[in-house]
Amino acid sequence: MLVNAVLYTIPAEKADEVTTILRELAAASRAEPGCQGFEAARGEDGTTFVLYEKWRDQAALDAHYASEHFARLGANGLRVLATHRQAVKGSAID
Repeated sequence: MLVNAVLYTIPAEKADEVTTILRELAAASRAEPGCQGFEAARGEDGTTFVLYEKWRDQAALDAHYASEHFARLGANGLRVLATHRQAVKGSAID
């Protein structure tokens, strides 16, 4: 299993918009056949967001990146609004 954790910093005036985007992105991503988990959280400061994604393998994550919903909500939505993004990808520890 592949884990992808992503930390975003969002301007305060865009944080509610990002919450809406993440709800839609999470629901669409969970419906993908290779998705084994997709959680989004908003930090107590209101401007930090964390994604914790679990994918069957790299091919499943690649299919996610090629999806319409990722292009629209992730690459051209969330990433555009973020002032900072840090991603960590790795294998789950059993």
